Amino acid sequence: MNTTAPRTHERDAADPTPASRARALTKVYGSGAAEVRALDGVDVDFASGAFTAIMGPSGSGKSTLMHLLAGLDDATSGTVHLGSTQITSLDDDALTRLRRDRVGFVFQSFNLLPMLTAEQNVLLPLDLAGRAPDREWFDTLVTTLGLQGRLTHRPGELSGGQQQRVAIARALVTQPEVVFADEPTGNLDSRSGAEVLSFLRRSVRELGRTIIMVTHDPTAAAYADRVLLLADGRIAGDIADPTPESVLAGLDALRTLEAPAGTPTGTVPVVDVTAGGLR
Repeated sequence: MNTTAPRTHERDAADPTPASRARALTKVYGSGAAEVRALDGVDVDFASGAFTAIMGPSGSGKSTLMHLLAGLDDATSGTVHLGSTQITSLDDDALTRLRRDRVGFVFQSFNLLPMLTAEQNVLLPLDLAGRAPDREWFDTLVTTLGLQGRLTHRPGELSGGQQQRVAIARALVTQPEVVFADEPTGNLDSRSGAEVLSFLRRSVRELGRTIIMVTHDPTAAAYADRVLLLADGRIAGDIADPTPESVLAGLDALRTLEAPAGTPTGTVPVVDVTAGGLR
């Protein structure tokens, strides 16, 4: 049993390796007249120990990008790395192990097992992997997420916000290198959503996690350190230290942009919110 202090997955300060990165990443569905390029030559880095939100209009490719980064879908071309591991070259068994041991997931629908208690749901990934829990790390998560009095409750006995906190603890219990969150507040009221987003931010700032979140909500995105904007399967903007107002401005600017004829694959005019123009 692991009795050492919780790992933080913090990289050496001299190590510039991003937690996750994509190069020339392309995903095509269909063929011929029915072909859809969900991602079109995306190059992007996600820093370790940071909270990044991915936003864009419906059909912009944000969910596709997250699925490819997390190894949940196969790229048509290009590469994805988790740390120093190129996941686009892994076979199915190796991908399964990587997702189990090095990646965490938080979903809009919670995905808790109704017959298990909160504690059993949190520990489920370790049980499936045949690993003993690090009780010190488990206690840290429970305390940080305010679940001390809810561990014996089943999901049906918890509020939506409490269920999502259990789901976050489950995503973090394996001490993954990256946690991917897909619309984690989509089924929550505004108060519960704010609580969950605060816990995600605390997990980055206090527990050293790396989080990549897809959201359509500018208020939710403003909890992140950075907002990546997508349009038509391409990177279209990058907002540091976002506020709801700057995110809304970026999204509004996207609606007025079109890639000019002859634009190279993987590039579009990029929203510069500060300057109010393009860069």
